[in-house]
Amino acid sequence: MSDIPYKDKGSILAPFKSLGFLARKPVTEPFEPRPASDNYRGFHVNDWEQCIGCSTCQKVCDNAAITMVRVPGLPEDPVKGIRNERPAIDYGRCCWCGLCVDICPTGSISLTTEYVHTCREDELDSYFILPDPNGMHGEHFPTGWGKSTDADLVDLERQPMGEVAPEERIDSYREIVDGFTEQQAIIEASRCVQCGMCHDSCPTNMHAPEYIRAIWEGDAEEAVRQMYRTNPFSHVCGRVCTHRCEAACSIGRRGEPVAIRWLKRYAMDAVSDERVREIAAEGKVDYISGRKVAIIGAGPAGLTAAFDLVKKGHEVTVFEALDKPGGMTRYGIPEYRLPYDRLDADVAVITSLGVKIRYNTRIGADISMQDLERDYDAVLVAIGLQQGRSTRIPGSTHSQVKKAVSLLRKITQGEKFDVPHRAVVIGGGNVAMDIARSLARLQKTSYGEVQVTVCALEDFDHFLADEEEVVESREEGIEILDSRGPKQIVIGKDGELSGLLTLGVKSIFDADGRFAPRYDDSDEQMHPADMVVESIGQMSDVSLFGDDLTERLEWNRGRLKVDENGHTSEPWLWSAGDMVFGPDVVHAVADGHRVAASIEDYFASSGSQNNE
Repeated sequence: MSDIPYKDKGSILAPFKSLGFLARKPVTEPFEPRPASDNYRGFHVNDWEQCIGCSTCQKVCDNAAITMVRVPGLPEDPVKGIRNERPAIDYGRCCWCGLCVDICPTGSISLTTEYVHTCREDELDSYFILPDPNGMHGEHFPTGWGKSTDADLVDLERQPMGEVAPEERIDSYREIVDGFTEQQAIIEASRCVQCGMCHDSCPTNMHAPEYIRAIWEGDAEEAVRQMYRTNPFSHVCGRVCTHRCEAACSIGRRGEPVAIRWLKRYAMDAVSDERVREIAAEGKVDYISGRKVAIIGAGPAGLTAAFDLVKKGHEVTVFEALDKPGGMTRYGIPEYRLPYDRLDADVAVITSLGVKIRYNTRIGADISMQDLERDYDAVLVAIGLQQGRSTRIPGSTHSQVKKAVSLLRKITQGEKFDVPHRAVVIGGGNVAMDIARSLARLQKTSYGEVQVTVCALEDFDHFLADEEEVVESREEGIEILDSRGPKQIVIGKDGELSGLLTLGVKSIFDADGRFAPRYDDSDEQMHPADMVVESIGQMSDVSLFGDDLTERLEWNRGRLKVDENGHTSEPWLWSAGDMVFGPDVVHAVADGHRVAASIEDYFASSGSQNNE
């Protein structure tokens, strides 16, 4: 029983007591949001200038609260690692965990202290927004949770790569870099955020995120399997690829890009050659199509096409003028960069599938193009760029003026020649660095000192050679001069070569972007030398076609004209690789895939059988 007196339990007049409050002033205050704490996780903002559309925030979101939205008008460039997409946030799903901020490679996303948003029942979609730098309601709130050393899931530093010291490597052709250990590879692979920018930028669209993840999981065989989906030259590309995938890597926006090339090398070296061949054979058809393909040139483009076509059941024969395969990867890249046993391992994968290579067979001399047209259902020309271009400056016809590609081929083949005491190389690309460093090794062995000078048209801010090539060349005692253009090869009265005369470069291209160097005649330098090496470009020897076929084919400024799939104006003839697109291993591999697919489509549409 209640102890409250009966008279206080209620009265019919009690409700009227509340009427007395009507005349009183309200004691409540209008609602205003309270200021949030410094690290409050409120609504998102995204700096669209910093954001590259990598979608890492979307991938890390466990609640599926982030959707990448394509924004027309924003820049998009796969080579540079830029997509025209931006993250949109569904605040019906977001739990404000901040992982999108912590993982963002560029640091473009942050959470502000703004947290108030209301809407009518018919405006529920207003909780789905595309954040920009202006905040939820166009107001600028302080950053609450942003990128900091305490909130960063991205490791910005790559694993160090061991190298042979310059004084130890200058007199040998031992491979310069040591390669990753298993622990280093796993740690390096853990830096990858799986954004796929590398895949987009790679000419072959390598499945780099997949093979990097496999390395992180400790499964090197799976990594190799992912590589062979697109690249039968993975040993080669693991060492000398131009690795533009790393230039597109989102981690490289604030730190060092993931060492994608070195990770490829690690996985390939971690798996036995025999097991690699078994993995590469997966997916090969078990029937013979009855169609025959001839490929001229055993370089990356031709052998990649052979790899694809033999796996489809076609009979493939490769004709190679020299006694070993590899093309310019063997005869243009020194062994200290690419050990030839690793190149041989890549080629062995392709021949193990049934591709036949006929060495020391020169088309146009030993066999004619007409013979190939008669005996094969399709013919691919992939002969590369085996001839050097001349500067055509006065004195360039002297016997001691050499072409870089010819000299590199001699060095690879072990041919003897007089090693110069002093050499000057004209050019600033990787081939120029390769011949300069090769001559430096020969000089060191023969004379105990290095006297090589490189003269390049470009300034160092626009140098064509890879930065690592320039750094290593200098470490090996090579002098590199930028903005120097060749004027004349100086010949002494006795007919002996004395050196190279150069001028300072004012500009390389004219107002329309055409190659038209301008020089400063008052800036003249003499570079003493007993050999000058020209490394200013390369071209193909197209004499193999013969006069009749040359007349029938279509040409474009001296280059064989092909369509987007490498098909020439002759229905039975394709062309691929360096002779079409210029020197680059990974582009040659991509071109080989493209042409193989075109030949396969040709067979499927024409029902072509052996012409015999």
